[in-house]
Amino acid sequence: MKLLATATALCLISAAALANEPTEKDAIAMAERGAAMVKAKGKEEVMKRISAKDPDFVQGSLYIDMRDVKTGIVLAHPYNPSIVGKDLTDVPDANGKKYRREIIELAAAKGKGWVDYQYKNPTSGKIEPKTTYILLVDGVVLEAGLYKK
Repeated sequence: MKLLATATALCLISAAALANEPTEKDAIAMAERGAAMVKAKGKEEVMKRISAKDPDFVQGSLYIDMRDVKTGIVLAHPYNPSIVGKDLTDVPDANGKKYRREIIELAAAKGKGWVDYQYKNPTSGKIEPKTTYILLVDGVVLEAGLYKK
């Protein structure tokens, strides 16, 4: 009986953990919150909030970062401030994919969409497959990504 209770408890904990995993809907909503704030308060305010890890824009492994669509320069990143101010457009991921170039081209052509690549997960510290929703607003690309399990 005790074993059954333990197994049931573990299943419930696992289900709760899975339920808290961010979804594509969460990524789109986060990017749209960022876009609304860019329009209402300006890019600088959103950049400050991203850098400060504001919970509207940073929720564990789901977060947004911002890049200039014309130059490719990273304007804000909550977990990797060392790349802010840099143009990493043609730096490939672990598989050689120039995903940042793809992000900029997709943003310029369609204004929004999804891009897949490999990136370091801030919660696991490992390079993992990631899909990122991108949204162009006022000359900047907001990027909200999900790590795939």
